[in-house]
Amino acid sequence: MAKFLIALTLLVLPLTAQANNIYKCIKDDKIIFSQTSCPKEFRQHEITYQLGIATEIDSDEQQKIIDPLQSLLSKEAVSQEKLLQLIGSEIYRLKQENSYYDILRASEKQKIDRKRYWQKKPKDDPEFLSQLEEMNLYFDGLIKLNLDSIELLKQHRVQIQAESISDEVAKPADKVQ
Repeated sequence: MAKFLIALTLLVLPLTAQANNIYKCIKDDKIIFSQTSCPKEFRQHEITYQLGIATEIDSDEQQKIIDPLQSLLSKEAVSQEKLLQLIGSEIYRLKQENSYYDILRASEKQKIDRKRYWQKKPKDDPEFLSQLEEMNLYFDGLIKLNLDSIELLKQHRVQIQAESISDEVAKPADKVQ
């Protein structure tokens, strides 16, 4: 029985994968919609439906694929101003995350404290104190990671600002020559 269910699942799985794709076949003024690829004499547009959004892509048109890693490594993808803005927004996000961790820490402390209260244990109970210490170490570690990242981002921001200043100083000297 289990083998039958696995075989049935493997047979139905490819059919469900294709259910989100519809092909729009165009020849002269005729338009045909199909769940299979269009014949060679038709132009083909692929219509994809995911998460309530329908997207139509011309399947015949060759798309130039740009590798995002290569564009970043070439340093042409992001201007210095945009990079500084992205660094600033990431620093802000990390600070917000640290605030969120402080809120979570307070919530966890209350949860541990309630548990201790209902178990009628004193505040100096070793199990309670060890849970508090473990929780504090966990959140301290997360916050320290974010603070280290913030410090590294600040160093990068200073370096980029220094490079942009040196570039601005070098530009007028080039124009004089």
